[in-house]
Amino acid sequence: MNDRLGLSFSGTGSSVLPFICGVIGVVVANVPISFLGGLVPSPLLAFMPVYFWCLVRPDLMSAPAALALGALEDLLSGGPMGIWALSFVVAYTLVDRERDGFAGLSGIGAIFGFAAAMLVAEVTAFLVVAATHATFPPLGPFVLQAVTTILLYFPGLALLTQVHHRFVGALRSDF
Repeated sequence: MNDRLGLSFSGTGSSVLPFICGVIGVVVANVPISFLGGLVPSPLLAFMPVYFWCLVRPDLMSAPAALALGALEDLLSGGPMGIWALSFVVAYTLVDRERDGFAGLSGIGAIFGFAAAMLVAEVTAFLVVAATHATFPPLGPFVLQAVTTILLYFPGLALLTQVHHRFVGALRSDF
């Protein structure tokens, strides 16, 4: 069916799909529409594909891709450049080094794995902001952003799993 519609993602197309999912996440998260009246910071939707594909297909989501998605998050969110780029790369490095441990988690453990990686990204961002401004920023927005992102990981995981099985291919393998 996909071939008849001209939507074949075999070969090169499927290799850029994880990055495209991250770009879509950045754009959607930074659309200037607020459902909660600006009370909660926008979630880091681009971090979901970074985490997900770092676990299941690290060949398709590399550290430079995580850096690029973080830089795009910095650019579109209007914050100082480099904060999310560094945060994404630090969290990616943790997940990459401990891939077997994270990939072995299932059920609620998988959510805790994502929450741990999200915590690393948020703490990194917090420390970078504190270092660049020579004062600690309010902790509330960082916590709210992490909680919102973790809660949205449930539907995000379902969507990423569907994209993975439908367009990208086989589950994680050792390279």
